[in-house]
Amino acid sequence: MPIGCHISIRHGYLGAARTAAAIGAGAFQYFPKNPRSLAIKAFDRKDAEACAQFCRDKKLLSIAHSPYPVNLAAAPSDLRRVTVASLKNDLEIVEACGSIGLVVHFGKWKGSDLLEGYKYIIDTLDQVLADWEGEALILLENQAGEGLSMGTTLEELTQIRNLTEKPHKIGFCLDTCHSFASGLWTGTNTLELEQKAKKLGFLPHLRAVHLNDSAYPKLSGKDRHANIGRGHIGEEGFRGLFKRPWFRELPLILETPAGQNGSHEDEIRKVKSLFADLNVAKSNGKKSRGKLQ
Repeated sequence: MPIGCHISIRHGYLGAARTAAAIGAGAFQYFPKNPRSLAIKAFDRKDAEACAQFCRDKKLLSIAHSPYPVNLAAAPSDLRRVTVASLKNDLEIVEACGSIGLVVHFGKWKGSDLLEGYKYIIDTLDQVLADWEGEALILLENQAGEGLSMGTTLEELTQIRNLTEKPHKIGFCLDTCHSFASGLWTGTNTLELEQKAKKLGFLPHLRAVHLNDSAYPKLSGKDRHANIGRGHIGEEGFRGLFKRPWFRELPLILETPAGQNGSHEDEIRKVKSLFADLNVAKSNGKKSRGKLQ
């Protein structure tokens, strides 16, 4: 089960991968460069390629997260130009590190016409991917609905992907806290959400999950993460997801507060134990049914 967390690259890309392995993670996420800047990074390719090799050897999965200032919905401007250049730079780094893809939010659109905002998102993605031939994907992440509901529904995510010039270069990242905050997922409607995700073409292109509990109740529209089992989703809410076979195959990335030792080692162990408990219960159920037969 590829469960992990966000890891700093202060010791390089290889250093981040080694840290992930040391805390028992099967996956990890990282910022390819300064998370608060769109400046182009002249990265150490040898370090990135060493990270990729280490991950292959250790069977570690990784994804990257784009810097905070990225706004796909930005109107044509210097910000759009800088955003496009920054995301192209990120994809180069992600590809060299052997990562699945780069997580990107829709961003914020301040205009009154949402259709215009969607058009800008599509235009930005087309510019970023125009000459991209690598394996790394853009992973569109659902949003919590803070300030604006844009990017909170499966319909939006799949339609944006379908309307781009290179949809095969785009996948999805599902954030459980954002899903809960927006009302997309309630913790009890997992099968309904799964059926809808299959019908819309979301599930076949889902490549990663941000595994976060929510500090606020469902439909709050607030993007505030809590540790697994300590928020309003709770352990019971996550068990429904943990039972789904497709969910178990994805890299599950914790973006929750670190433990007292400054790492997510204990929480990774906890999530693994929740999975293990489900497996034991399932196994015992099969044995019981066998005896009844």
